[in-house]
Formats: sequence, C-alpha cells, structure tokens
Amino acid sequence: MHTIPLSGRSDFSEWRDAARALAAAGISPREADWRIRGLDDELFAVGSLPDLPKPDKSAPPLTVPPAFLPLAEAVVCHTEPGRFHLLYRLLWRLQSDRHLLELDADTDVAWARLLAKNVNRDGHKMTAFVRFKEIAGQMNGRRRFFAWFEPSHFVVARTAPFFRRRFADMDWIIATPNGTASWDGGSLIFDARPGENPGHGDPTDDLWRTYYASIFNPARLKLKAMQAEMPKKYWRNLPEADLIPGMIANAEANVRAMAEQAAKDPPLFHYRLQETAQAMPRIEPLGAGTIEALREEARGCTRCPLHCMATQTVFGEGPQGAPLMMVGEQPGDQEDLAGRPFVGPAGKVFDAALKEAGLARDAVYLTNAVKHFKYEPRGKRRIHEKPNKGEIDHCRWWLAKEVELIKPRLIVSLGATALYALSGERKPLDQLRGKTLTMQGNIVLYPTIHPSYLLRVPDGAERQRQQARFVEDIRHVRQLVERLEAL
Repeated sequence: MHTIPLSGRSDFSEWRDAARALAAAGISPREADWRIRGLDDELFAVGSLPDLPKPDKSAPPLTVPPAFLPLAEAVVCHTEPGRFHLLYRLLWRLQSDRHLLELDADTDVAWARLLAKNVNRDGHKMTAFVRFKEIAGQMNGRRRFFAWFEPSHFVVARTAPFFRRRFADMDWIIATPNGTASWDGGSLIFDARPGENPGHGDPTDDLWRTYYASIFNPARLKLKAMQAEMPKKYWRNLPEADLIPGMIANAEANVRAMAEQAAKDPPLFHYRLQETAQAMPRIEPLGAGTIEALREEARGCTRCPLHCMATQTVFGEGPQGAPLMMVGEQPGDQEDLAGRPFVGPAGKVFDAALKEAGLARDAVYLTNAVKHFKYEPRGKRRIHEKPNKGEIDHCRWWLAKEVELIKPRLIVSLGATALYALSGERKPLDQLRGKTLTMQGNIVLYPTIHPSYLLRVPDGAERQRQQARFVEDIRHVRQLVERLEAL
C-alpha cells in the first residue's frame, strides 16, 4: 500500500502530479491510500511523495478525454474525503475505456459529476452573496474592501478570478474558513490558511437593505424557491437577510393592501410631457406598401439575436418595380458599417461582373437573405460567420415582403443561403446552378454562386475560369430578363 499525502485544498496540480507518478509506476487504485494532510501536519513534508517503484517504460503514456480535466478540477475542490481516490480510479479506468465518461449510469462517473455540480453551485453562490465592506484608509490611492464568506467547499481560489475581473479597480480581500484571496491591482494571491471574520458592518449594509426591500414583491413570494436560491446558511453574512423574516410574515397583508389601493392620478410631469408632445410638429409616416416604409420598419428589427452585435440593419436597395432582383447571403464587414449591400470586396467583384456582362447595377434591386452581419470577433477583425437555419428563417419574412413589393420577373440567388431562403431547396448548388426554377407568382429563380466565392479560389488560373463562368451567368440573366419583359 502506498500512502499519498495531499493538502486537499483545491490544488489540482498537487493531485495531478501524484496521480501521474502512481500511474506511471503501475500502482492500481487498490494500492493507493490518499490522505489529506492538515495545514500544521509535520508528518509529511509539503510537496513530498513516498518512494515509488520506477516507472514502467514499456507502458503506454497516460491519456484522458478532454472532458476529464474540467471535471477533475472541480471535484478536487469538494470537501468529500474520498474525492482523490475517486478521481484516481476514474483515471485508471479511462486508460482501458476512453468513453467511460459517456456512461451516465456508471457509479464513479455519476458520483464525480455530482461532486462537480455541488462545487460549481457553491462557486455561483459565492459570486452572488459576497458583500464587500470598505476598510478605512487607501493604499496607493486605491480604496480597500474586505468580505467574509462561508462556502461549503474549497472554491475560493477557483472563484477569485471572477472578482478580479469584476472589481479590478479596487483592492480587496475575501476571507473564508477555507482560505483567503486578495487582489492589489497587480497580483491575485491565494492563501490556503483559514481567514478571520472581523464581524463589523458599514454604511453599505443599509444600501443593501434598501435595495432588497425595493425589489421584494410580496405578490410573487415563493418561500421554497427563495430558500433554494438563497439558503439560510448564507443569511448571517448578508445584511439584507435581517429583513427577510418580517417581509415573509407581512407578505399576505401587503398583497391585500396593494389590491385595495385606489388608482392614483399620474404625476404632474406626465401632463407636461403630454403638452410638449402635442406642441411638436407631426411627422407624416411613410406611405404603407412602399419599399421605403419597409426599409424604415426593418431598422428596428429584433427578430433574431444577430441585431445585438451588428452595427445596423442592411436593407435592400434599388428601384421599386425593378424586373430583376439579386439576393446574396448577408452583409459583410464593410456593408455593416456603410448600411448598403454589396460594397465590400465581394461587391467590387460583383460590380465588375455586372459591367462586363452589360448589366447596370442601378437597374437591379439588390438585397440579402439575412439583413444583419453575423461574425466572429478575432482581435480587431470581424470574421464572417455563416448564418444558421433559424436566423435565415427569421429573416425570410423581410425577404418575402421585398419580393411582394418589388414584384420582379426574375430573381437571381447568389449562393446556397439565398437559394434556400427563396425556395427552401437544400440540394448542392452545383446541381442547380444555371437552371431556372419557378417560384410562387410565376417568378423565375436563377441560382448561381455568390461573388465572394471567387475571392476564396486560391489558384489564379482557376479563379479566372470561375470568374468568366460567373460573368457568363450574369449575361444569361440579362438575356432572360429581356425575354421576360418582352412577353
């Protein structure tokens, strides 16, 4: 039997190094006795390991699936004494069954996930219930704060980075029975020794009470749900908890009082606002049923989450009643900033193809299947990201309205996204390119590539060939429009 002493205070690297040494020596979980060393325990030197047999060089290297590391990092923060043996047992079993963590019914896996869930919940409670109190005096011009918290597990070091990000402009100390974290504006320091609670209040306690009293709604009181989110064990360190018993006791009476309260006249400033609004000149709304009115309505579109990151809605442009409509995928970076479709690099390729094919841009109605720019930020750049089916479906309402108002004879879908948005067709674009389809209302649909595709062709000769083919598609489109208008 091999005894392995650990401090057992959320130091994952401590367990990892010991587990690696044991596994490399071929020591099975039954031969390992994991012990938790006290902070003042002199029986074992800090960081020391007992003499182990030499590693078996013929054994394959240790490997674990990616999901094991975050699971183990959470489990070592639990106070369960058997957590280290559990993790080593999982590590040992993973060497012969790499898919072990996918077995939800496995006892070891289920236990480890339960411990990790408890740790994550404890960390969440710490971010919610830490209450800072200001310490008199400043250090280097920075205010100083102290907080006392009593977590169930060793989550201080794990959760401290949250407070560093949230309160980077002040010096603070968070003390707990399981260790102390401190931030001085430059270094985040963790001390495993138990902290001390000075037990004093400050003026901010009254602010917390005022805030809590103002948001408490007696009509929506659910005692069990409230205690599940704010367990009683945290109450003694929350200044607002003093108010909870009285609020609960008076909730029913307060609800009755709210129901019996007579309606009040609006405040005086309400009348002043109404008078000011009536004196302002009226803005006549744009005529309904016009593309200008639809464009104005689309400015405030919130149908999908893409509007949250985009600069603005990029709506279509071109003459109402144009016989030809061309539909792309979505605006790009430059389109998002300019508020116009096809003005970026792909737009320049598109304009050159139109010119070579003898088609005037100002005679075409240009738009996109999706009206907001979807991207992934990388440093200072915004990299195009393909819209998903849900985002395309949400924006299809606008596209259908554009088709209804423009009433084109021919629509060109530029790329697979536009083809799907217009027809629901999911076949590969190569199978449908250049073939005419019939849409509702006898509108002819002509699929071809998006001009951005030409920018991504790496080979110069192939790019020229593809560009010539795209120009030929546009020429064919011009001829189709001329024939349809002649009918």
